[in-house]
Amino acid sequence: MLGTSRRWPYLVLVFLLLIFPVACGSGSSTPQEGGDATKAPTDAPSNGEQSGKRLVIARHTDINSLDPHRAFCDTCQIVITATYQRLVGLDLSDNRTLIPQLATEWSSNEDLTQYTFKLDERATFADGSPVEAKDVKWSLERLHNLKGSPSFFVDGLESIETPDDRTVVINLAKPDSAFLAKMASPYAAIVNSDLAMENGATADPDADTTDTAEAWFMSNSAGSGPYVLVSYRERDEIVLTANENFWGDPPAIKDVTIREVMDAVAQRQLLEGGDVSIAMQISPDVAADMQSGGDIIIENVPSFNFLYLVLSPGARGLGDELNPKVRQAIRYAIDYEGLIEVTLGGAGRKQATAIPNGFLGTENLPLPERDLDRARQLMAEGGYPDGFTIDARYPNMNVYGVDFNIMMQKIQTDLKEIGIELNLQPIEFAVWLEERVDPGIPVSAGYYAPDHTDPSQYIEYFGMIPGGAWAGRVGGPDAGDVVNDKVVELYAQALAASDEATRADLYGQIGREMIEEAYIIALMNPDLVLAYRSDVQGMHYSGCCNLEIAKLSWK
Repeated sequence: MLGTSRRWPYLVLVFLLLIFPVACGSGSSTPQEGGDATKAPTDAPSNGEQSGKRLVIARHTDINSLDPHRAFCDTCQIVITATYQRLVGLDLSDNRTLIPQLATEWSSNEDLTQYTFKLDERATFADGSPVEAKDVKWSLERLHNLKGSPSFFVDGLESIETPDDRTVVINLAKPDSAFLAKMASPYAAIVNSDLAMENGATADPDADTTDTAEAWFMSNSAGSGPYVLVSYRERDEIVLTANENFWGDPPAIKDVTIREVMDAVAQRQLLEGGDVSIAMQISPDVAADMQSGGDIIIENVPSFNFLYLVLSPGARGLGDELNPKVRQAIRYAIDYEGLIEVTLGGAGRKQATAIPNGFLGTENLPLPERDLDRARQLMAEGGYPDGFTIDARYPNMNVYGVDFNIMMQKIQTDLKEIGIELNLQPIEFAVWLEERVDPGIPVSAGYYAPDHTDPSQYIEYFGMIPGGAWAGRVGGPDAGDVVNDKVVELYAQALAASDEATRADLYGQIGREMIEEAYIIALMNPDLVLAYRSDVQGMHYSGCCNLEIAKLSWK
């Protein structure tokens, strides 16, 4: 049995200690999967009394939904983590240890196909009703059956048993060594099933066509988290307030507003003027002109966030322009160092592929290098020695301090050197979400922040495997043509392996396959700028949830 004492080191410790030097003096250096909880798992700030001062956060919101089982965005992570809880959480002291949240203990069978969780008997939803095994079963089944963007976290779900109100037994169709990490994802949120069903939600097998609750979730929450949703106004603000029935230590800050502010300069002005207390997308070049100290604190820390280029040969109406040789030519033509300098002022790193630096299996992956001679040779081998013109449609956004327009203009300049003319077309984020699926976008760009601590999320989202999110997009109607059978086999082996060395080797092999495919080209791994006023305590970067508001307090 894999019980409560099993060690589970997901990420490279040295990298994480660079991100969280404060962790050197706190906690164990190796995580434990479970154990008896002696206190509510919120790990709230020391000054547990709620302050009447409102916390205002400036960020360019990218909300696609506030339904926890349909949402999939960076801002979604923040809101869902504040309003819902999962079976397990992530310890911010090292950003890798799984800690009790709704579950006090957990275990798995030897072949990693069955996981058992014991729920905390004190846990209650915001309406005061108890969190029970039926709610866990319903929530995970709904996540699976909605077939939404985050549903891939529970693709392997076979059945869920609830022998009593406090016990949940989850059966998987195949071994999954990453399952516990997946349960720490914000999208594995446990929802008040009775309340949600009253408002149109269902976990039935046909939930993707019969569930009508999304509109309700856009202005209401149904979780057990430290906050509840008060209101959401698109392109304006999200308002949260403390959950009066929260079963753990209350958050130190009662009222929170996330205000829509797209531009980094505007965020800086609001922060320096005291109109906001946190600015979440200050770019490194803007931060370089700001003085840290006094009323404003500026910290640059490494992150697991990254930006990427997408090449979709299956986009409707496209010919053979993005064949394997041409995709490799594009990969060699990009000036990665120059891109990091232009967009981030050098405050970032190259990344080998769509698995972030520091995750299991990335240690020995080759970083990309520009080689224009090789790129031109590949263009000729691919049948396009004189190049071509192609559309590049991408979200008009500022993410991780990177202006997508500046990023794509730099790539446009780079690719012109091998004869490729990019027709740049910035579009609204919501439009991009739709077009990337149908009709597909020949050349595009995106971004990703971690949802949990295992590399599996990147294989399932970016890998060319059956059901993979981007496999179904880059391949268009003939998505099966892009499936990489070798990746499918390597991934199955990784999920069945329990020792870290074997898993690291397998994920490394998958990473090399992804590099060769060149459907997804990792562009850069930006440093994260933490910009906040000096009266805020507990500012941090979370490896699953971006920012956990309940960890913040006022000095």
